Amino acid sequence: MAHRAHGGEFKRSHKGEVKVNESSPVIQTFRVYQRELDNRHDKYERIVKLSRDITIESKRIIFLLHRVTGADTPQTVHSEAMEKIKEIQEQKFLKIAKELEGEDPYMFIRAYSPGLQEYIEAVSFYHFLKEGSLVGLNQVENDLMFNSTESPTVSQVYVPPVEYMLGIADLTGELMRLTINSVGAGDLETPFKVRDFMQIIHEAFQSYGNTAREINKKMFTLRQSLQKVENACYTIQVRGSEIPRHMLADVLRQPVQCSDDNQTF
Repeated sequence: MAHRAHGGEFKRSHKGEVKVNESSPVIQTFRVYQRELDNRHDKYERIVKLSRDITIESKRIIFLLHRVTGADTPQTVHSEAMEKIKEIQEQKFLKIAKELEGEDPYMFIRAYSPGLQEYIEAVSFYHFLKEGSLVGLNQVENDLMFNSTESPTVSQVYVPPVEYMLGIADLTGELMRLTINSVGAGDLETPFKVRDFMQIIHEAFQSYGNTAREINKKMFTLRQSLQKVENACYTIQVRGSEIPRHMLADVLRQPVQCSDDNQTF
């Protein structure tokens, strides 16, 4: 005997078991929704896995780039890093771009945000070491656009400006470590270059005023990194080359107390 409640979506067998009436238009509609949600969930998980791989590979690139300090041939380090950056683009980001075709990228941004930020940090670090300048958002976006040989469409990984800014904020931590390594290697010029560069980044972030919560959190770390580099430059300027390298490196490693800790950016 059929159970007619809910418009006949369910049937009750002679044993009293309730079974779904698959021929019901309502059930068929919900089956479509189920498949769409399952497919979207599976796609989200695939993108998350790719993002994790990108994060790992980007960290390796950053570690590699730090070897440039004291290297006899920095160009070799730069070339190796660029090869690895290209591999991330062509092997990982291309797959994400394919997954995002025909989709609203904002529905999946949280899936690949961690990897994207780490990648931007690695690319901007490479760009600073090689060019002495900041990589632009347009260049990051263009590097993540892929032409298809099968169709005229262009696949791309969308890079929201806030994700770019978060990646650049993380860059300042690597610049501070670069300063420590440079001082340890006896290079007393790089700290001043890094200081000038970081001050520009800091001023740019301050110009935005109230921003996303994540940026506000990273601004505190950014200020600390900048103050450490400024302290090192001040020590170098005042005491010159008389101060031992290890003591100067210790200046950078010491925690600093920002005068505007209670200030919100």
